[in-house]
This record gives sequence, structure tokens and C-alpha cells, in this order.
Amino acid sequence: MIYLLEDDNSIRELVTYSLNNSGLETRGFEKPSDFWRGMEQEQPDLVLLDIMLPEEDGLSILKKLRSNPPTRKLPILMLTAKGSEYDKVIGLDCGADDYVPKPFGMMELIARVKALLRRTERKDPQPEHTIRGLYVCPAKHIVTVDGEPVSLTLKEFEMLCVFLENRNVVLTRDQLLNKVWGYAFDGESRTVDVHIRSLRQKLGEYADVIETVRGIGYKLSEPEGAR
Repeated sequence: MIYLLEDDNSIRELVTYSLNNSGLETRGFEKPSDFWRGMEQEQPDLVLLDIMLPEEDGLSILKKLRSNPPTRKLPILMLTAKGSEYDKVIGLDCGADDYVPKPFGMMELIARVKALLRRTERKDPQPEHTIRGLYVCPAKHIVTVDGEPVSLTLKEFEMLCVFLENRNVVLTRDQLLNKVWGYAFDGESRTVDVHIRSLRQKLGEYADVIETVRGIGYKLSEPEGAR
């Protein structure tokens, strides 16, 4: 089940209709109060969340979902008319897994929804990783820097794991889109860049483990002896 919180009737009806026709059972809500009542009845597999809403803005709802243990890892994709890089970073920092600015094409939205559902399926535990003062435990979704916990969004965490699985290998933006988001669309390289910038900020003094390879993409470099 997918929940869509969107106050624009035409958008809500179109998205709900299109997702249902694609085999993705979807329930639309006009107001946050209706959405919260729906959450009391059942927890969806994914939430499509607008930012500009009556009663309560989408970022506030996002923060509440992320602070509640049962919904902490619930996949959330933001739908909003705000398309600036600053607004994207705010949404991602608050815990959004993906961000689709309006207007958007329905085929792209459906692809993103399916990709996000695939990426959040349970996977076999991965080995732990230590690079200098950076520690990552994929199985427990733990990241620490010099022993201090670091809070990453789901996509930031998945991107870091992809880099760790491909150490010293240069990954293009298209490859990262496919590995982390499960899709590739022209003009979407900025999505990767925004996540890289945010991830580096959170890694602090170890941000340099993720190197920019000009004209190609990014790679994770590690010193000899790291594991």
C-alpha cells in the first residue's frame, strides 16, 4: 500500500489513478489529519508527501515519521513545487529518500516509486567496514565518525554502502543513479551531486574518502590496511 498526501485534487487523483493502474495500490489523502488517521489503521509500504499542505507542512510530517520508531525507515518520496537545491537539501536532511519537483511526468514518478520500493527491500547482511575513523555496519544501519554516531538519510546510507562495495572504483553519476535509485533519467545527475555534498558534510573530517573524479564521477579511496 502506498499513501499519497497531496492537497491538490487534480494531482492527487491523477497520481492515485496512475499508480493503481500500474499495480501499485495507492490511497490518497487531502489533509494531514486524514493522513494521520490512515496511519493509525495501517502502515503503508511507501509515502508520497507534498510539502505545501494545509494544517501542517510536509517537512513537519516527515520529521514526525522519522522520529517515530515504527516509521523511522518508512520509504518517503517528496512531491513539491519547490525545486531549488536548497529545498532539496532541507528535505533530504530531514530524512526524505527521494525528491521529485513538480511538474513531473507520471512515467518517471512510477519508475521512481518502483525503484524506491526495490531499494528498501530487506537484503542479506553485509560485512562491517572501517576506514580511518569511519565505521559502517550495513546490517545494523550504523555509521560512526571517531566513535560518534552519524545520522544519514536512507539514500545517503545506501550510497555510502555502494562506494564501500566498490572501493577505489570510479562510479559515474549514471551508475550511482542505477545502483542507489534503480533508474536513470537524463538531467538527474544533480540528484547524485546533492546527496554527495550532504554525505560529505556529515562525514566531517573524513569527507575526503569520497573523491571527485572530474568529468567522470566519484570514487571511495582508502589507505592501505583499511578494511
